[in-house]
Amino acid sequence: MGRSYFVEEPVGQYLSDFSTKPKTCVTGLLIGQCSLQRDYVILAIRTPPREEQNESNKNHHPQLADIDEEWVTAHASQLSRMLPGGLLVLGVFIIAAPEVAKDVQNALRKLVFSIEKSVAKKRLWNFADEEISDRVALHVCSATKKIICRTYDIKDPKSSARPADWKYQSGLSTFWLSLECTVNVNIHIPLSATTINYELEKNTRNGLTRWAKQIEEGIFLINGQVKEDDAELLEGQKKSSRGNIQPFDVKVLTQLSQSSGHRSTAMVQVCSGSINLKGAVKCRAYIHNNKPKVKDAIQALKRDIINTLCDRCEILFEDLLINEASDKKGSEREYHALPHRVFAPIAGSNVMLCDYKFGDETAGEIQERFFEMLDQVVHGEAIHIVEEMNTVDINPPVDSTDDMEQIQLTKATFLLKLQQNMGVVIAAAVAVFAVTFSFNYFSD
Repeated sequence: MGRSYFVEEPVGQYLSDFSTKPKTCVTGLLIGQCSLQRDYVILAIRTPPREEQNESNKNHHPQLADIDEEWVTAHASQLSRMLPGGLLVLGVFIIAAPEVAKDVQNALRKLVFSIEKSVAKKRLWNFADEEISDRVALHVCSATKKIICRTYDIKDPKSSARPADWKYQSGLSTFWLSLECTVNVNIHIPLSATTINYELEKNTRNGLTRWAKQIEEGIFLINGQVKEDDAELLEGQKKSSRGNIQPFDVKVLTQLSQSSGHRSTAMVQVCSGSINLKGAVKCRAYIHNNKPKVKDAIQALKRDIINTLCDRCEILFEDLLINEASDKKGSEREYHALPHRVFAPIAGSNVMLCDYKFGDETAGEIQERFFEMLDQVVHGEAIHIVEEMNTVDINPPVDSTDDMEQIQLTKATFLLKLQQNMGVVIAAAVAVFAVTFSFNYFSD
């Protein structure tokens, strides 16, 4: 028996609007949530056209052969940053003419696996064995508007297509539940004396992976209580109040060290420097309201905590790489503002999507990026900034000679350039995030 996809009605209208152009081939992503019983699709987002397509091909109707797999995959990776906990890229769609139906299925299959491969590279967590690994491949006929829905198992590269049901439902995510928490972050990542350039990203990722494991093994209190994994999240809630339920307040408890029952060993490592991350992260996750399990809600929040720190690091280093023009000399400190987290609502839904903004970005620029990435108009008053100002402090060591000061600063700048690809992306967290990055180096 195939999977059943319950879909927000506006998604159907969105896809139907593109079907009015029979000669055009349109690709896009499907955003939603998986559960053991059923899957949910709350948003469809077309692949944004490249700038050169907007300028030089205004009268050109894209065909199936024009699908750019790399561009679609890049869109999925960027979009993953904008998804709060519990949401993921659930699949892809193609709107095309009926005569290319066979070719469409081949294209859909390639896109499904290409997107998963790209997004998985940056994850610091793994899917559980019992999680649903099917992803949807949707073909909408531009002539008849007929929908062909199939799934592929992303755990099996040789997976063949399986039929699935596609059912529209009004107000699907109107009463979805949300969980919120604040987690203190204090991560020290040593850089060994033998570290060479291409190992820096590996060392940083290893440090974040160790911290991520602490989050995975933490104890989560929901509204001050420890609940059984298989218990229903809404257990104990009055039915009359479930339609207007407040976010669940979650506290996260992590172990300071291994318990006495575990044998531990100490490792001595000669270090040439370190990276320190400190702050308080406020996170948010969403889950469906169809008898959700506690374990599924907590899992979404755990991944949200992990993703937000890594996403923020990645965005910062990308910005430094693009805009690097350091006029500072010697051992003078450099301060950089981390991006704010901003949220915008999905029409008719209780779910909000997010983005990041630096202090010098305007509301207009944020609206433009939401439109480009989500193909939705977001009004300025609907954008909600949920964070305070965040800072990054790069503090090179001080030495008595000008030459040594310049060498040390060059090393700090070089490290930043090499780490533009660090971190992982996928679900997202809201955060009051006062993080300090300290790059420390020791000289003989």
